Amino acid sequence: MKNYIIFFICSFLLISCKSNQESDHTNDSEYTNRLVLTEKQIETIQISYTELDQQTVTQTLKLNGKVEIPPQSLVSVSSPYGAYIKEIHVLPGKRFKKGEILAVIEDNQFIQLQEDYLASKAELERTTSEYNRQKALNESKASSDKDFQQAKANYTALLVQVKGLEQKLISISINPVTVSAESLQRTSNIYAPFDGYVTEIFVNVGKYVSPSDVIFELVNPNDIQLSLTVFEKDWDKVKIGENVIAFTNSNPDMKYDAQIIMVGKNISRDRAIEVLAKFNEYDDNLIPGMYMNANIEIIGDSSYVLPDKSILSYEGKNYVLEKIDAHTFEMIEVQTGLTGNGRTSIKNIDKLKGKEIVLEGAYTLLMELKKGEGGHDH
Repeated sequence: MKNYIIFFICSFLLISCKSNQESDHTNDSEYTNRLVLTEKQIETIQISYTELDQQTVTQTLKLNGKVEIPPQSLVSVSSPYGAYIKEIHVLPGKRFKKGEILAVIEDNQFIQLQEDYLASKAELERTTSEYNRQKALNESKASSDKDFQQAKANYTALLVQVKGLEQKLISISINPVTVSAESLQRTSNIYAPFDGYVTEIFVNVGKYVSPSDVIFELVNPNDIQLSLTVFEKDWDKVKIGENVIAFTNSNPDMKYDAQIIMVGKNISRDRAIEVLAKFNEYDDNLIPGMYMNANIEIIGDSSYVLPDKSILSYEGKNYVLEKIDAHTFEMIEVQTGLTGNGRTSIKNIDKLKGKEIVLEGAYTLLMELKKGEGGHDH
């Protein structure tokens, strides 16, 4: 009986000790983000406090990018037919106006096209007369349907042939209306399709070019764009239609206004997204490939904010220190939104409304808290 009592007492003490240890660990977990200071420590640190305040935050995103030309504004010019380069009227970088002559090409086949057109046009006139005659005879039952159908087929075939030759002449900038036996020409002008400038010239006078050869590369600057890099964390802040102010490092006082027209959906390896902005007005100083800086003003909705100084970044997360009582502080994780003018919007506000948040001395308290995480007295 005595041995049984001793065994029972030992078992009770063992369970009690284990229970106390578990209780200590529970307290460690519960208060690992709490800090208790002495009165002397508080006086030394000189702590001040702030509270949630409702404001509209305007954040300025500072971005980098470069000037780009969209594919539809970069035009390669070639000849629709093989020909020799007779004249070149432009230089790389030179601006031109729509309709200005860029080059002159020549080839004997241009004369052949005009001859074919004149011959077909003359034949069409004869065939048209025959068609009209057969039509009238057929309507009066003076000719057979077969003769009328043959005349109609001949007329239709020649009409198609003449229209096709007209389009071929137009493609080499020869007006069919002005073509006559006395005005046959072996040259053709290449005209500028829009206002712009030449980026590259791939030929020289006397060179023969085929339809697949590029003669000039032209740029239409009206659609010039600014390609900006926005990192993933700011992606949801940028919207189509927002205004952009761009400038260069060499001349930061010269501002260029633009507007966002596209926000990319693909994230690159460096966790960035492409955003395209179109300049409101073209300027000769904007050169494709030129690097630029840009600012985007992001105006948020009215929200609860805290001073930036009260928000602590630690191990990839954001925290604030809430005053529990005169000597006790608790570190609370917060989800932040826009940042601007020294204030940051807070998303999870329920536990912080009406609470005092450490402002001055917050970083010092964080260091004290983390310094004490190495162990606790029980």
